[in-house]
Amino acid sequence: MPNRLLLSGIYFARALAMAIFVLAPPSVTGTLMFGAITGLLWLSTVPPTSALVTIMFGTRWLTTLFGLAFFSHQVGGFLGVWLGGLLFVRTGSYDVIWWLSILLGVLSALINLPIKERPAPRLAAAAA
Repeated sequence: MPNRLLLSGIYFARALAMAIFVLAPPSVTGTLMFGAITGLLWLSTVPPTSALVTIMFGTRWLTTLFGLAFFSHQVGGFLGVWLGGLLFVRTGSYDVIWWLSILLGVLSALINLPIKERPAPRLAAAAA
């Protein structure tokens, strides 16, 4: 199965799980199910992402690109929590952040669909 389809499916499943959780009436069972589904999906993007990076850029740049991706996710996580707190203080609800998270999940699913799983073009070495 193409890695881009796996990634897209994982991101869509995350968005769907969040949407169901937000729309369903609050319950202990629903919260535990959401936690279990989120736990299964949370790091499931790492293998197909590493496969895509290896295919497109080779193993030489794998650690560098994963380091940049990890750093950007840490910044995004910080901004998401900070923005969530700010919006909660201003609105008294986390609803906006939940719906933004769902939107980002759907956009992530769509962004991964057109990825071409082939090596990226390399610049030719210049003659000395």
